[in-house]
Amino acid sequence: MKMQPEMVEWNTSYVLWLVNTSEHRDDGLAADISEKMRVAQEQDPENFYLAACYLEQRGKKREDVKDEARELAVKVLRNPVSSYNGMRKILRVHSNYVSHDEAIALAEEALELHPDERYLKRCAALCLKWKIIFFRDRDSHEKQSLIDRAVSLHEEVISLYPHSSFANKVDLANIHAKSNNGMDKAEQMFQDLLIMDLEPAEKQVLYNHYAKYLHFDRNDRKNSIRYHMKAAEILVRSFHRANSIKVLEKTKNKSWN
Repeated sequence: MKMQPEMVEWNTSYVLWLVNTSEHRDDGLAADISEKMRVAQEQDPENFYLAACYLEQRGKKREDVKDEARELAVKVLRNPVSSYNGMRKILRVHSNYVSHDEAIALAEEALELHPDERYLKRCAALCLKWKIIFFRDRDSHEKQSLIDRAVSLHEEVISLYPHSSFANKVDLANIHAKSNNGMDKAEQMFQDLLIMDLEPAEKQVLYNHYAKYLHFDRNDRKNSIRYHMKAAEILVRSFHRANSIKVLEKTKNKSWN
């Protein structure tokens, strides 16, 4: 960046790197990240991925970004499909700061425009997962309909990404756990994953998810705590390790043994 200050792409890449590592940094580099992002977006206005990241940062600060998110979604839909076009990020912004329903509608619209794009199928599957995991509506028929669609999409995505299907299988197990008759299927999927030869970071993710499944879906607090401990013991800095440690700290401060 110092050698070629006129290269906008260098600054954009630097800012996005700061965003992606900000949760795990303690060196002060990410302290003024919002201002860095604002400047980067002014310099690189056609980078919709960056624009979506900036909206997400502002949403975290409780700014109202609904209208801007909807406007950006229209631009992203017109953009060529790629993992860097901003679709996944704008869907997350919609899910968190607009509405889950609008996020799902946007994902389905993108799929209608590009029905054979496997990346968009992955985005739509994620969107449905976010809605199901945090579902608060009482209409069980609507919930089961969403679950059926999510299961179908996840199974298709797993077949389309056979060499990177671990995360999708974890998501699918969690979705089955929310189904009316899917608990046995969820347990079997988790057990199959638990005996796999996984990298430490993958084991950490699995243990954290399995612990939450045991707590919220199985009401098995004892084993849930055991798997949170297993996740925390793996010395890989990540959201999942931090989450398990947070749960264990809360447990320690209660009157349980």
